[in-house]
Amino acid sequence: METITDSLVEYGTRRIIITITAVVCAMLELIDTTIVNVALNDLRGNLGATVNEIGWVITAYSLANVIIVPMTSWLSQQFGRRNYFAFSILIFTICSFLCGNATSIWELVVFRFIQGLGGGALLVTSQTIIAESWPREKRAIAQGIYTLGLIIGPTIGPTLGGYLVDNYSWPLIFYINVPIGIVAALLTLRYIKSPRYEEKRPASQVDWLGIILLTAGVASLQYVLEKGQEDDWFSSKVIIVLTVVAVFGIILFVWRQLEYKYPIVELRVLRDTNLRVGSILTFLIGFGLFGTTFVLPLYTQGLLGWSAFQSGLLLLPGTLFVAVIVYLVSQLIQRGVQAKYLIVLGMAVFFIYGYWSYHLLTLQTGASNLYWVLFVRGLGLGLLYVPVTAMSISTLEGKEIGQGAALTGMLRQLGGAFGVALITTFVSRQSQQHRVALISHLSSTDPAVQERVSLLTLRFQAQGMDVWRARQAAYTVLEGTVQKQSTLLSYMDVFLWIAVLFLICIPFVLIFVKKSARKISLADAGAH
Repeated sequence: METITDSLVEYGTRRIIITITAVVCAMLELIDTTIVNVALNDLRGNLGATVNEIGWVITAYSLANVIIVPMTSWLSQQFGRRNYFAFSILIFTICSFLCGNATSIWELVVFRFIQGLGGGALLVTSQTIIAESWPREKRAIAQGIYTLGLIIGPTIGPTLGGYLVDNYSWPLIFYINVPIGIVAALLTLRYIKSPRYEEKRPASQVDWLGIILLTAGVASLQYVLEKGQEDDWFSSKVIIVLTVVAVFGIILFVWRQLEYKYPIVELRVLRDTNLRVGSILTFLIGFGLFGTTFVLPLYTQGLLGWSAFQSGLLLLPGTLFVAVIVYLVSQLIQRGVQAKYLIVLGMAVFFIYGYWSYHLLTLQTGASNLYWVLFVRGLGLGLLYVPVTAMSISTLEGKEIGQGAALTGMLRQLGGAFGVALITTFVSRQSQQHRVALISHLSSTDPAVQERVSLLTLRFQAQGMDVWRARQAAYTVLEGTVQKQSTLLSYMDVFLWIAVLFLICIPFVLIFVKKSARKISLADAGAH
């Protein structure tokens, strides 16, 4: 029998256990969004999959996540938060075991999709559980703890995945979830309570049409973002059809939620200016965090020749630094510092991070140089995450607070998807433009080019090649150098444009964010 109570605040050991359980569950979900990336080559070889087929291992999980996240608040209401959270953990855990035992690519894809349905609930519901388990005067710290999990999860995924794949085998990236998931489910059933906010709706009042429109619209959008570049965007009929489905599905979903008496996602709260701005900023943070986290491993592994494990380790010191910043920012907000000024400062720091990275990246950049710029990244993220959450709900009242927080959770997920999709397309096209520009400066009559080709030809001849093969090898090396430089320049452009994007947003925050008439309650950001 589920425990339903009006008071969810816990103290002592119970609060520690509940907080650790919720943070670990949120991190498991985020780790699994990135841990598979470093094992794709091993999965291809073991399951006999093509490049296009193996991409579905990531796409299936993302599709399931983006479908379930907006409905998490409603599902918690229908089945009780504790029951729904425990059930989601078990689904995630069982499917992790089944993924590790998969014998074919499509078997793995199916299990990854179901795993994503369970995982999406872990991320959003964990925020609610953590926030409501802490007393009001300490809830800024609770939000900071949750924020730390959001930042650490995507960072340690590639590190952990690289270590397990390099030293053991790919099934372990899934099996590692099993013991943690079992313990988390048992602790959930033992310690977590459900609130008495709203009664369960009968089946006749459930917005089934809204669920269908949400699933079709958001899932189609996620697919287009994931596969657009790979399928050459609108050259593909599938992309065209799904773009139309996404546009009409989302428009009709918005209309349905505004018209229906018992909506799945409450959109009317977007009338609040701070929530509208906060939602945009949450989307932007998802774009910046996941976008830069996506580019850095490509740079270090593809151009510097690092292993996945080395690339992951590079991010850890800066991520741990975020823990300190999150704590300090939480204390500042509790003492009455306006969130919008912290957000502006965070955006300025993130601009510095992007601009510095633009000038720092070369084919010879060492880890010692990158560590410092990643500390700046950590400072920027710490200054942005908690204040944006606080600002988003600062002028809302009552039930609107939880409804607004549910929307920002969905937009964070979509921001990451948009970031990766747009950056992938940008890098692909920008590198081609840089390649053309670089080649235009290479002339067969240029003495420097002739000298370079001659030296390379002599080196290959010394290795036993004849003159013709040695010269071809020399041209191949020259082509590879051009390709590396053009790719590097496109990565530099990514950091520059992300920096400019954050800089442009600063005046909008100062103009449109209103001062809260009451003290901000960060816990209410999770009350959904």
